Amino acid sequence: MLGLGRVVWRNRIAVRSLRRTLVIYLMIGCLLPLVLVCALTYSSIYSILMGKIQSGISASLQQESASLENTINNLDFASKQFALDGQIVDEVSAFLQEKQIFRKSQIMASINEKMNLVNFTNPYLGLTAYVLPGADDQILFSNLSMDPTFDSGKLPSFMVYNGAEYFGPHKTLYRDGSNLVFSGLRVVRATGDRKVYIYLETNYSLFRKILSQQSYGMKVNHLLFNEQGKMTYMEDKDVPDGIQNLKWSDPSDVHKEYKGYHLFRYLSPQGWQLIAAVKKSTFNSEIYSWIAKMIVVALSTFLFAALLAYLIWRQVYKPLRKVNVEIVRMAENRTTPVSFTSVAEFDLVLNNFQEMKTQVNELIDAVANNEKQKSQFEIEKLLSQINPHFLHNTLNTVQWLARLNGQKEIDKLVTLLVKVLHYNLGKQSLIVTVGEELEAIQHYMELQRIRYDYEFEFHVDADEDALSVAVPRFLLQPIVENAIYHGGSERNGKVDVSVRSLGADRVMLSVEDNGIGMEPEAIGKLLNEDEGSKRRGLGIGLSYVNRMLKHYYGDLVQFDIQSEPGVGTKILIVIPRKAKGEFDD
Repeated sequence: MLGLGRVVWRNRIAVRSLRRTLVIYLMIGCLLPLVLVCALTYSSIYSILMGKIQSGISASLQQESASLENTINNLDFASKQFALDGQIVDEVSAFLQEKQIFRKSQIMASINEKMNLVNFTNPYLGLTAYVLPGADDQILFSNLSMDPTFDSGKLPSFMVYNGAEYFGPHKTLYRDGSNLVFSGLRVVRATGDRKVYIYLETNYSLFRKILSQQSYGMKVNHLLFNEQGKMTYMEDKDVPDGIQNLKWSDPSDVHKEYKGYHLFRYLSPQGWQLIAAVKKSTFNSEIYSWIAKMIVVALSTFLFAALLAYLIWRQVYKPLRKVNVEIVRMAENRTTPVSFTSVAEFDLVLNNFQEMKTQVNELIDAVANNEKQKSQFEIEKLLSQINPHFLHNTLNTVQWLARLNGQKEIDKLVTLLVKVLHYNLGKQSLIVTVGEELEAIQHYMELQRIRYDYEFEFHVDADEDALSVAVPRFLLQPIVENAIYHGGSERNGKVDVSVRSLGADRVMLSVEDNGIGMEPEAIGKLLNEDEGSKRRGLGIGLSYVNRMLKHYYGDLVQFDIQSEPGVGTKILIVIPRKAKGEFDD
């Protein structure tokens, strides 16, 4: 036994899937060269990309710094034009000394004309003004509407350069503007302890154009430090703590890493410095992109190898797989004919399989037909079970009426009885229309009212378009009978039968009485009556109706009993709208 177990275990190990073997070999053959190429090129590609990114950021930083230096030089040049132009200086002095309003207005017009001329020839200039700090009206002249509360002490100092003081970046002093600008302040003339200054700003969009994200191709945070090393501008607040006071060990350093950021610095000869801070994740995005592309190539190679293995396996095992598919498909659709593979050996097996399917289908159809006949015989049996007591009581009633009322009542009673028996015991189709069923119900109820001396009322109300709907014969009479016997037989009783259309595809039938009602336990017992239970009248209970509905309608029927003790009982049936031809009678 031990030796046999070892043989079985070795056989299990020896069994292999050819499909799995093909996939493994093709994966190794396709992916191994790619892995080697990636490993050999990663180091070189990494250094190349790093150098490219660093040089690109440094070049963009130098270009921005050069533009900022030119901005300061242009402000310096323009301020010197205003401060050293003797004619403008003389006119300013004359304006301050002149008392006549007319003459002052002439001087003001001349100065404004010269200011506009300088601004026109220098498009990088924005707000331009002569200011006299400390005076009641300290703004002497300006080309734009300027904030009258001018105070140079509140402006962020940037640098002192060529005899002038420069500020920024800060919000423009133009009252209707909100842009960031650089500004310069230079002395024009001094009269005693009072000095007249020329105040210049860059135009509204110059600073935004200088510090631009587009030239970098990635998100960069600009940090600007004045000549004292104090930060005057930070583009994005999301920077690591301590970067404002970061010290560079070597003034010549232009790059360093700090708390997840790459910092690139430009130290201007004018004394200020500009730093570009880039997150490492952003800085390495191009490298990550290269890695992602290599991963995509690897996945594509993997998918190609899998596809190639699948195609090879399909060509080798297609006939065998076809046989397996036919076997599995038999459980889903046993009537579908077998499709052959054009391979003689496998077609022989499939031909035998087709013969087996034919024999199985014939056996299944025979069993289904027998079950159908059995169900029909059961219904016929139920319909033929007429309680002898019902006939006996009815005949006694006929005798009683014959003695008391004469021939007319006897004729009426006998006629109704014949119609009821003819409908219930007839050999016509088991499928009738709602109209025929209601007509039989009216005959039956009239017979019962005569029998019980008209102790209860009976009403039938049906929609015209519902009378042609086909239903199983003998559907409502057991329900009406139960309404009489189980609903109580006291005087002033009432039984209402109604048929209503519910849209275009459903019909609702209801039987309602005002009897004593039932408890839920009684309803369950009524639905579970078997053939051996005590019967009255025609002797067929609600269990027959429920089974018949399930037989003809399946899950499409709704059968509900609503009852309240002391109030009455209502039975609701909702069935799909069908014609006679739709039933398998």
